[in-house]
Parts: sequence; structure tokens; C-alpha cells
Amino acid sequence: MAHIAGEVHIDAPIGTVFDVVADSRNEPTYNPAMTRVELLTPEPIGTGTQFRAYMGKAGTPMLVELTTVERPHLLASRTTSSLMETSGTLSFTETDGGTTMRWDWQVRAKGWHRLLTPVFGLVGGKMEHSIWNGLKRHVESGRAS
Repeated sequence: MAHIAGEVHIDAPIGTVFDVVADSRNEPTYNPAMTRVELLTPEPIGTGTQFRAYMGKAGTPMLVELTTVERPHLLASRTTSSLMETSGTLSFTETDGGTTMRWDWQVRAKGWHRLLTPVFGLVGGKMEHSIWNGLKRHVESGRAS
């Protein structure tokens, strides 16, 4: 299993940052690897909400389930695909006039991909920094609703 953790400071109110992240349909606006996301369960978004997300040029499908939603401080989820299962938390704290968001993921590769676990940890960490810095740019630009 690979462990991926980090944090980013975003100059925006905690509620805004939380709401953008909690609705996975927003992710394609700040994560260029995410091609589209569909809501599978009825609104409002909360614990148990599920999304179908599609990644990369191949459009690899993933099921994203929100396992804990405690607005605006904690968001836990489990994401499964044919390659791996990722579970963990995003935590949100008001700091320095904005929001510090921390991520803490456990990534469990499936099948022969388990051999790539060390690579998932290294590459996944860099990808997470890129994704969440994309969120930072998106929210700070004022484009987030």
C-alpha cells in the first residue's frame, strides 16, 4: 500500500474550498487528467454520495463514494477503479485569512499493478500536488462558484 499526504494553502473561505472539492463534478475544471464526472446519487451531496469519474485519454472509469462529509472541515472518500482503490481524507482548516487543505490517502493497487506500489506512491504524490495546486489556482481566480 502507498501512502500519499500533503497540504496546500488557498486564499479563499473554507466553505468555498470545501464546496468546490465536495462536488466531484467540479474536478475537471482544475484537474486536466479528469475528463468528466457524473453524479450517480440524488442531491444534496453528503455521506454516501457517489460519482462516476473518467480519467485520462482512455477515459478509465472510477467510482467515487463520499464516506464522511462534515462540512466544512472533513471529507472522506473511497475511489475504486480496475487499477486501484484509494481511501482517505481531506481536511480543511481556516488559516491566515484562507484555507489550508490537507490530504491523506492510502492507495492499494490491484492485481499485477501491486508490483508498481512504490511508483504509485512517488508519482501519486506529485500528481496530488499538481491537482490541488490546480484547485488553488481555480478557486483563487474567482472562477469557482
